[in-house]
Amino acid sequence: MSDSAGEPLSLDEKFNAVQPQSLDEKFNAMQELQRLKKLIGSEEDEISRLMLEKLESDSEKRKAQIETESWINSEDESTEQFRKDLEEIQEELKNLDRVDQDLKREYKDLEKKLQLKRAETDSLLQRFKIKAEIPVKRVKFTHPVEEEQEDREEHVESVFTVTQRPSHLLKGGHALITFEEEKVSEQILRLAKCSVSCDKTKMDVKPYALTLDPSVKFEVHIKVSKKTVKFRNAPPTLPEQRMRDRLELSFSRASRGGGEVQRVQYDEQNGTGHVTFLNTGVAENLVLRGKFCVDTDRDMLVDVLPLYQYQLKKFQTFSGVPNRTVMLGGIPEVMDEEDLQDHLEIHFQKPSNYGGEVENIKYVPAGKLLTAFFSEDNTDTDA
Repeated sequence: MSDSAGEPLSLDEKFNAVQPQSLDEKFNAMQELQRLKKLIGSEEDEISRLMLEKLESDSEKRKAQIETESWINSEDESTEQFRKDLEEIQEELKNLDRVDQDLKREYKDLEKKLQLKRAETDSLLQRFKIKAEIPVKRVKFTHPVEEEQEDREEHVESVFTVTQRPSHLLKGGHALITFEEEKVSEQILRLAKCSVSCDKTKMDVKPYALTLDPSVKFEVHIKVSKKTVKFRNAPPTLPEQRMRDRLELSFSRASRGGGEVQRVQYDEQNGTGHVTFLNTGVAENLVLRGKFCVDTDRDMLVDVLPLYQYQLKKFQTFSGVPNRTVMLGGIPEVMDEEDLQDHLEIHFQKPSNYGGEVENIKYVPAGKLLTAFFSEDNTDTDA
Protein backbone atom coordinates (compact mmCIF):
# COMPACT_ATOMS: atom_id res chain seq x y z
CA MET A 1 0.00 0.00 0.00
CA SER A 2 1.19 3.53 -0.83
CA ASP A 3 0.03 7.05 -0.28
CA SER A 4 -1.28 9.42 -2.90
CA ALA A 5 2.30 10.52 -3.76
CA GLY A 6 3.28 6.92 -4.55
CA GLU A 7 5.87 6.60 -1.74
CA PRO A 8 5.97 3.33 0.27
CA LEU A 9 4.36 3.36 3.68
CA SER A 10 6.07 2.50 6.94
CA LEU A 11 4.90 -0.36 9.14
CA ASP A 12 3.10 2.00 11.52
CA GLU A 13 1.34 3.75 8.65
CA LYS A 14 0.34 0.40 7.24
CA PHE A 15 -0.93 -0.65 10.66
CA ASN A 16 -2.95 2.51 11.07
CA ALA A 17 -4.28 2.11 7.61
CA VAL A 18 -5.61 -1.31 8.46
CA GLN A 19 -8.84 -1.15 10.46
CA PRO A 20 -8.98 -4.32 12.46
CA GLN A 21 -12.38 -5.81 13.09
CA SER A 22 -11.60 -6.86 16.69
CA LEU A 23 -9.19 -6.38 19.60
CA ASP A 24 -7.63 -9.81 19.11
CA GLU A 25 -6.79 -9.01 15.61
CA LYS A 26 -5.36 -5.68 16.69
CA PHE A 27 -3.24 -7.35 19.40
CA ASN A 28 -1.96 -9.97 16.98
CA ALA A 29 -1.17 -7.26 14.53
CA MET A 30 0.75 -5.35 17.18
CA GLN A 31 2.84 -8.43 18.06
CA GLU A 32 3.52 -9.07 14.42
CA LEU A 33 4.58 -5.45 14.07
CA GLN A 34 7.01 -5.73 16.99
CA ARG A 35 8.43 -8.98 15.59
CA LEU A 36 8.96 -7.37 12.22
CA LYS A 37 10.63 -4.35 13.85
CA LYS A 38 13.03 -6.65 15.75
CA LEU A 39 13.75 -8.60 12.60
CA ILE A 40 14.41 -5.43 10.65
CA GLY A 41 16.67 -4.14 13.49
CA SER A 42 18.69 -7.35 13.56
CA GLU A 43 18.99 -7.24 9.79
CA GLU A 44 20.22 -3.67 9.97
CA ASP A 45 22.72 -4.66 12.66
CA GLU A 46 23.88 -7.54 10.48
CA ILE A 47 24.18 -5.17 7.52
CA SER A 48 26.24 -2.76 9.66
CA ARG A 49 28.42 -5.60 10.90
CA LEU A 50 28.99 -6.85 7.40
CA MET A 51 29.81 -3.35 6.22
CA LEU A 52 32.35 -2.96 9.07
CA GLU A 53 33.84 -6.33 8.23
CA LYS A 54 33.99 -5.27 4.61
CA LEU A 55 35.76 -2.06 5.59
CA GLU A 56 38.21 -4.00 7.77
CA SER A 57 38.68 -6.53 4.98
CA ASP A 58 39.36 -3.71 2.50
CA SER A 59 41.87 -2.21 4.98
CA GLU A 60 43.60 -5.59 5.44
CA LYS A 61 43.57 -6.06 1.69
CA ARG A 62 45.21 -2.67 1.15
CA LYS A 63 47.81 -3.48 3.82
CA ALA A 64 48.45 -6.88 2.21
CA GLN A 65 48.77 -5.21 -1.19
CA ILE A 66 51.23 -2.67 0.26
CA GLU A 67 53.25 -5.45 1.94
CA THR A 68 53.17 -7.51 -1.24
CA GLU A 69 54.39 -4.57 -3.28
CA SER A 70 57.08 -3.95 -0.65
CA TRP A 71 58.20 -7.58 -0.78
CA ILE A 72 58.19 -7.51 -4.56
CA ASN A 73 60.28 -4.32 -4.56
CA SER A 74 62.59 -5.79 -1.93
CA GLU A 75 62.94 -8.98 -3.98
CA ASP A 76 63.74 -6.93 -7.07
CA GLU A 77 66.34 -4.95 -5.16
CA SER A 78 67.82 -8.17 -3.71
CA THR A 79 67.91 -9.72 -7.16
CA GLU A 80 69.64 -6.65 -8.58
CA GLN A 81 72.10 -6.55 -5.68
CA PHE A 82 72.78 -10.28 -6.11
CA ARG A 83 73.42 -9.74 -9.81
CA LYS A 84 75.83 -6.91 -9.03
CA ASP A 85 77.58 -8.95 -6.34
CA LEU A 86 77.83 -11.91 -8.70
CA GLU A 87 79.35 -9.73 -11.40
CA GLU A 88 81.84 -8.29 -8.90
CA ILE A 89 82.79 -11.78 -7.69
CA GLN A 90 83.20 -13.03 -11.25
CA GLU A 91 85.39 -10.02 -12.06
CA GLU A 92 87.41 -10.61 -8.90
CA LEU A 93 87.82 -14.28 -9.85
CA LYS A 94 89.07 -13.23 -13.26
CA ASN A 95 91.55 -10.84 -11.62
CA LEU A 96 92.68 -13.56 -9.23
CA ASP A 97 93.09 -15.94 -12.15
CA ARG A 98 95.23 -13.36 -13.96
CA VAL A 99 97.28 -12.80 -10.81
CA ASP A 100 97.67 -16.57 -10.42
CA GLN A 101 98.88 -16.90 -14.00
CA ASP A 102 101.30 -13.99 -13.47
CA LEU A 103 102.61 -15.58 -10.26
CA LYS A 104 103.08 -18.93 -12.02
CA ARG A 105 105.02 -17.25 -14.82
CA GLU A 106 107.06 -15.30 -12.27
CA TYR A 107 107.70 -18.54 -10.34
CA LYS A 108 108.95 -20.27 -13.49
CA ASP A 109 111.18 -17.30 -14.31
CA LEU A 110 112.57 -17.26 -10.77
CA GLU A 111 113.11 -21.01 -10.92
CA LYS A 112 115.12 -20.61 -14.12
CA LYS A 113 117.10 -17.75 -12.57
CA LEU A 114 117.73 -19.90 -9.48
CA GLN A 115 119.05 -22.73 -11.64
CA LEU A 116 121.33 -20.30 -13.45
CA LYS A 117 122.50 -18.83 -10.13
CA ARG A 118 123.14 -22.32 -8.77
CA ALA A 119 125.18 -23.23 -11.83
CA GLU A 120 127.06 -19.95 -11.51
CA THR A 121 127.61 -20.60 -7.78
CA ASP A 122 128.92 -24.10 -8.47
CA SER A 123 131.28 -22.69 -11.07
CA LEU A 124 132.49 -19.99 -8.67
CA LEU A 125 132.91 -22.51 -5.87
CA GLN A 126 135.10 -24.58 -8.14
CA ARG A 127 137.14 -21.55 -9.12
CA PHE A 128 137.43 -19.95 -5.70
CA LYS A 129 137.36 -22.69 -3.14
CA ILE A 130 139.63 -20.85 -0.73
CA LYS A 131 139.78 -17.13 -0.26
CA ALA A 132 142.44 -15.52 1.91
CA GLU A 133 143.61 -11.96 2.35
CA ILE A 134 147.42 -12.07 2.47
CA PRO A 135 148.92 -8.80 3.72
CA VAL A 136 151.94 -7.29 1.98
CA LYS A 137 154.81 -6.69 4.41
CA ARG A 138 158.43 -5.75 3.84
CA VAL A 139 160.83 -8.17 5.51
CA LYS A 140 164.59 -8.31 5.85
CA PHE A 141 166.62 -11.41 6.58
CA THR A 142 169.13 -10.96 9.43
CA HIS A 143 170.02 -14.34 10.93
CA PRO A 144 168.41 -17.71 11.63
CA VAL A 145 166.84 -18.22 15.05
CA GLU A 146 167.09 -21.62 16.65
CA GLU A 147 163.92 -22.79 18.30
CA GLU A 148 164.30 -23.23 22.01
CA GLN A 149 164.67 -26.78 23.22
CA GLU A 150 162.01 -26.19 25.89
CA ASP A 151 159.42 -25.22 23.28
CA ARG A 152 160.11 -28.39 21.29
CA GLU A 153 159.63 -30.47 24.42
CA GLU A 154 156.26 -28.86 25.20
CA HIS A 155 154.66 -29.28 21.76
CA VAL A 156 154.17 -31.84 19.02
CA GLU A 157 154.37 -30.27 15.57
CA SER A 158 152.90 -31.53 12.29
CA VAL A 159 152.91 -30.07 8.78
CA PHE A 160 150.27 -30.98 6.18
CA THR A 161 150.49 -29.97 2.53
CA VAL A 162 147.10 -29.46 0.86
CA THR A 163 147.04 -29.46 -2.94
CA GLN A 164 143.92 -28.86 -4.99
CA ARG A 165 143.90 -30.55 -8.36
CA PRO A 166 143.07 -28.31 -11.34
CA SER A 167 139.50 -28.89 -12.52
CA HIS A 168 136.88 -27.84 -15.04
CA LEU A 169 133.08 -28.08 -14.82
CA LEU A 170 131.93 -29.91 -17.93
CA LYS A 171 128.34 -29.15 -18.96
CA GLY A 172 125.90 -31.30 -20.91
CA GLY A 173 126.39 -31.52 -24.67
CA HIS A 174 130.19 -31.17 -24.31
CA ALA A 175 133.14 -33.55 -24.36
CA LEU A 176 136.81 -33.49 -23.34
CA ILE A 177 139.37 -35.29 -25.44
CA THR A 178 143.08 -35.63 -24.59
CA PHE A 179 145.58 -36.61 -27.27
CA GLU A 180 148.98 -38.22 -26.76
CA GLU A 181 150.71 -35.51 -28.79
CA GLU A 182 150.33 -31.78 -28.32
CA LYS A 183 150.50 -31.04 -32.05
CA VAL A 184 147.26 -32.97 -32.64
CA SER A 185 145.29 -30.73 -30.28
CA GLU A 186 146.81 -27.67 -32.00
CA GLN A 187 145.60 -28.98 -35.39
CA ILE A 188 142.08 -29.60 -34.07
CA LEU A 189 141.87 -26.13 -32.50
CA ARG A 190 142.66 -24.50 -35.85
CA LEU A 191 139.47 -26.03 -37.33
CA ALA A 192 136.25 -23.98 -37.22
CA LYS A 193 134.15 -27.15 -36.87
CA CYS A 194 134.47 -30.90 -37.17
CA SER A 195 131.94 -33.06 -39.09
CA VAL A 196 131.61 -36.37 -37.25
CA SER A 197 129.86 -39.31 -38.95
CA CYS A 198 127.36 -41.20 -36.80
CA ASP A 199 125.88 -44.17 -38.65
CA LYS A 200 123.53 -42.59 -41.21
CA THR A 201 123.86 -38.99 -40.05
CA LYS A 202 126.51 -36.37 -39.46
CA MET A 203 126.93 -33.83 -36.69
CA ASP A 204 129.01 -30.67 -36.55
CA VAL A 205 130.93 -30.13 -33.31
CA LYS A 206 133.04 -27.09 -32.46
CA PRO A 207 136.49 -27.41 -30.77
CA TYR A 208 137.42 -25.00 -27.97
CA ALA A 209 140.63 -24.28 -26.11
CA LEU A 210 140.31 -25.16 -22.43
CA THR A 211 141.27 -22.97 -19.46
CA LEU A 212 141.20 -24.65 -16.06
CA ASP A 213 139.68 -23.12 -12.95
CA PRO A 214 142.19 -21.63 -10.49
CA SER A 215 143.52 -24.04 -7.86
CA VAL A 216 145.53 -23.64 -4.67
CA LYS A 217 148.34 -25.21 -2.68
CA PHE A 218 149.25 -24.44 0.93
CA GLU A 219 150.71 -25.85 4.13
CA VAL A 220 148.93 -26.25 7.46
CA HIS A 221 151.26 -26.17 10.47
CA ILE A 222 149.72 -27.66 13.61
CA LYS A 223 151.28 -27.46 17.07
CA VAL A 224 149.72 -29.63 19.83
CA SER A 225 150.65 -28.92 23.46
CA LYS A 226 152.13 -31.76 25.53
CA LYS A 227 151.45 -30.07 28.87
CA THR A 228 148.24 -28.05 28.48
CA VAL A 229 144.65 -29.28 27.97
CA LYS A 230 141.34 -27.49 27.49
CA PHE A 231 138.23 -28.28 29.51
CA ARG A 232 134.58 -27.30 29.10
CA ASN A 233 131.15 -27.89 30.67
CA ALA A 234 132.36 -26.55 34.03
CA PRO A 235 129.65 -24.08 35.17
CA PRO A 236 130.48 -21.88 38.19
CA THR A 237 128.70 -23.71 41.01
CA LEU A 238 131.08 -21.97 43.44
CA PRO A 239 132.64 -18.49 43.53
CA GLU A 240 135.32 -17.97 40.87
CA GLN A 241 138.39 -18.25 43.10
CA ARG A 242 137.04 -21.35 44.86
CA MET A 243 136.29 -22.89 41.45
CA ARG A 244 139.92 -22.30 40.42
CA ASP A 245 141.16 -23.91 43.62
CA ARG A 246 138.85 -26.90 43.17
CA LEU A 247 139.92 -27.33 39.55
CA GLU A 248 143.62 -27.17 40.47
CA LEU A 249 143.14 -29.59 43.36
CA SER A 250 141.16 -32.09 41.26
CA PHE A 251 143.56 -32.05 38.28
CA SER A 252 146.48 -32.52 40.71
CA ARG A 253 145.24 -35.93 41.90
CA ALA A 254 147.34 -38.69 40.37
CA SER A 255 144.73 -41.26 41.40
CA ARG A 256 142.38 -39.75 38.81
CA GLY A 257 145.01 -39.50 36.10
CA GLY A 258 146.12 -35.96 36.92
CA GLY A 259 149.48 -34.55 37.91
CA GLU A 260 151.22 -31.56 39.40
CA VAL A 261 149.50 -28.42 38.06
CA GLN A 262 151.57 -25.43 36.97
CA ARG A 263 148.67 -23.01 36.35
CA VAL A 264 144.88 -22.92 35.77
CA GLN A 265 142.90 -20.53 33.59
CA TYR A 266 139.12 -20.43 34.08
CA ASP A 267 136.33 -18.47 32.35
CA GLU A 268 133.25 -18.65 34.57
CA GLN A 269 130.98 -17.10 31.90
CA ASN A 270 131.56 -19.95 29.43
CA GLY A 271 132.50 -22.67 31.91
CA THR A 272 135.76 -23.35 30.03
CA GLY A 273 139.48 -23.03 30.74
CA HIS A 274 143.04 -24.39 30.39
CA VAL A 275 145.14 -26.52 32.75
CA THR A 276 148.94 -26.60 32.33
CA PHE A 277 150.83 -29.45 34.01
CA LEU A 278 154.43 -29.36 35.17
CA ASN A 279 155.38 -32.59 33.37
CA THR A 280 154.55 -34.04 29.96
CA GLY A 281 152.44 -37.16 29.53
CA VAL A 282 149.62 -36.13 31.87
CA ALA A 283 147.87 -34.00 29.22
CA GLU A 284 148.02 -36.80 26.64
CA ASN A 285 146.47 -39.35 29.04
CA LEU A 286 143.65 -36.99 30.00
CA VAL A 287 142.88 -36.19 26.34
CA LEU A 288 142.66 -39.91 25.54
CA ARG A 289 140.17 -40.37 28.38
CA GLY A 290 138.10 -37.37 27.23
CA LYS A 291 136.32 -36.92 30.62
CA PHE A 292 137.51 -35.86 34.07
CA CYS A 293 135.70 -35.67 37.43
CA VAL A 294 136.12 -32.37 39.31
CA ASP A 295 135.24 -31.99 43.01
CA THR A 296 133.11 -28.88 43.61
CA ASP A 297 130.03 -28.80 45.82
CA ARG A 298 129.17 -31.92 43.86
CA ASP A 299 130.97 -34.24 41.42
CA MET A 300 131.22 -32.47 38.05
CA LEU A 301 132.18 -34.36 34.88
CA VAL A 302 134.00 -32.05 32.43
CA ASP A 303 135.17 -32.62 28.85
CA VAL A 304 138.94 -32.63 28.28
CA LEU A 305 140.25 -31.59 24.84
CA PRO A 306 143.71 -31.10 23.33
CA LEU A 307 145.12 -27.60 23.02
CA TYR A 308 146.54 -26.90 19.58
CA GLN A 309 147.52 -23.99 17.37
CA TYR A 310 147.53 -23.97 13.59
CA GLN A 311 148.87 -21.67 10.88
CA LEU A 312 148.35 -21.44 7.13
CA LYS A 313 151.67 -21.04 5.29
CA LYS A 314 152.98 -21.01 1.72
CA PHE A 315 149.60 -20.27 0.24
CA GLN A 316 149.82 -20.35 -3.56
CA THR A 317 147.22 -20.00 -6.31
CA PHE A 318 147.79 -21.07 -9.88
CA SER A 319 145.90 -21.88 -13.06
CA GLY A 320 146.87 -24.06 -15.96
CA VAL A 321 146.12 -24.62 -19.62
CA PRO A 322 146.10 -28.26 -20.77
CA ASN A 323 148.09 -28.34 -24.01
CA ARG A 324 146.91 -31.78 -25.14
CA THR A 325 143.21 -31.50 -24.19
CA VAL A 326 140.43 -30.02 -26.37
CA MET A 327 136.83 -29.33 -25.43
CA LEU A 328 134.14 -30.19 -27.99
CA GLY A 329 130.83 -28.30 -27.86
CA GLY A 330 127.43 -28.31 -29.58
CA ILE A 331 127.12 -32.11 -29.57
CA PRO A 332 123.49 -33.18 -30.31
CA GLU A 333 121.97 -36.29 -28.77
CA VAL A 334 121.66 -38.40 -31.89
CA MET A 335 122.31 -41.76 -30.17
CA ASP A 336 123.21 -43.48 -26.93
CA GLU A 337 125.90 -41.88 -24.73
CA GLU A 338 128.47 -44.69 -25.09
CA ASP A 339 127.92 -45.09 -28.85
CA LEU A 340 128.25 -41.32 -29.35
CA GLN A 341 131.51 -41.25 -27.37
CA ASP A 342 132.87 -44.15 -29.44
CA HIS A 343 132.07 -42.33 -32.69
CA LEU A 344 133.83 -39.20 -31.41
CA GLU A 345 136.91 -41.21 -30.46
CA ILE A 346 137.01 -43.01 -33.83
CA HIS A 347 136.70 -39.73 -35.72
CA PHE A 348 139.50 -37.94 -33.88
CA GLN A 349 141.88 -40.91 -34.06
CA LYS A 350 142.03 -40.68 -37.85
CA PRO A 351 144.94 -38.62 -39.27
CA SER A 352 142.73 -37.80 -42.25
CA ASN A 353 140.55 -35.81 -39.83
CA TYR A 354 143.65 -34.02 -38.46
CA GLY A 355 143.44 -36.35 -35.45
CA GLY A 356 145.80 -38.72 -33.69
CA GLU A 357 146.07 -41.22 -30.85
CA VAL A 358 143.48 -40.47 -28.16
CA GLU A 359 144.64 -40.90 -24.58
CA ASN A 360 141.32 -40.16 -22.87
CA ILE A 361 137.81 -38.96 -23.81
CA LYS A 362 134.69 -38.17 -21.83
CA TYR A 363 131.30 -37.08 -23.19
CA VAL A 364 128.56 -35.58 -20.97
CA PRO A 365 124.97 -35.81 -22.30
CA ALA A 366 122.57 -32.87 -22.14
CA GLY A 367 121.06 -32.13 -18.74
CA LYS A 368 124.05 -33.39 -16.74
CA LEU A 369 127.16 -31.84 -15.19
CA LEU A 370 130.54 -33.41 -14.53
CA THR A 371 133.73 -32.11 -12.93
CA ALA A 372 136.95 -33.13 -14.72
CA PHE A 373 140.18 -33.14 -12.68
CA PHE A 374 143.70 -32.81 -14.11
CA SER A 375 147.06 -33.79 -12.73
CA GLU A 376 149.75 -31.16 -12.22
CA ASP A 377 151.64 -32.10 -15.39
CA ASN A 378 148.36 -31.88 -17.38
CA THR A 379 148.81 -35.33 -18.87
CA ASP A 380 146.00 -37.30 -17.22
CA THR A 381 142.32 -36.56 -17.05
CA ASP A 382 140.10 -38.11 -14.42
CA ALA A 383 136.38 -37.33 -14.50
